[in-house]
Amino acid sequence: MLKTKHITLNTKGRDQVIDITGEVQEIVNQSKIDNGLATVFVHGSTASVTTIEYEPGLIKDIKNLDEKLIPSDAAYAHDATWGDANGYAHLRAAMIGPSLGIPVEKGALTLGTWQQIIVIDHDNRPREREVIVQIMGE
Repeated sequence: MLKTKHITLNTKGRDQVIDITGEVQEIVNQSKIDNGLATVFVHGSTASVTTIEYEPGLIKDIKNLDEKLIPSDAAYAHDATWGDANGYAHLRAAMIGPSLGIPVEKGALTLGTWQQIIVIDHDNRPREREVIVQIMGE
């Protein structure tokens, strides 16, 4: 069996971190799938999906790490091509990735106690983001 649902997020950009764990678990609950795989995918090339312990210190640390690894004020060839000054956002999103697979057991996401599913909007402006959640299983 396969179930697909969408989550719409209105984001602020600039590495905003959004916890979507509750929404994804609710989709699993509605799917009636007991055992399988939940795939979470963010549409677009300037956002990413991963897991963290969703707490203020780590959220700040992720933003600081992104800025150290891929500075927002550096010159990127993408910016010269399109003039949108978000080359850094594309690179940050590519580094983390657009999707995540989480096993589902007994109707629940198999996340650790301190592990939440997050979307990071790396872009330089607010956006409407679509997150696609697919649950496969039985």
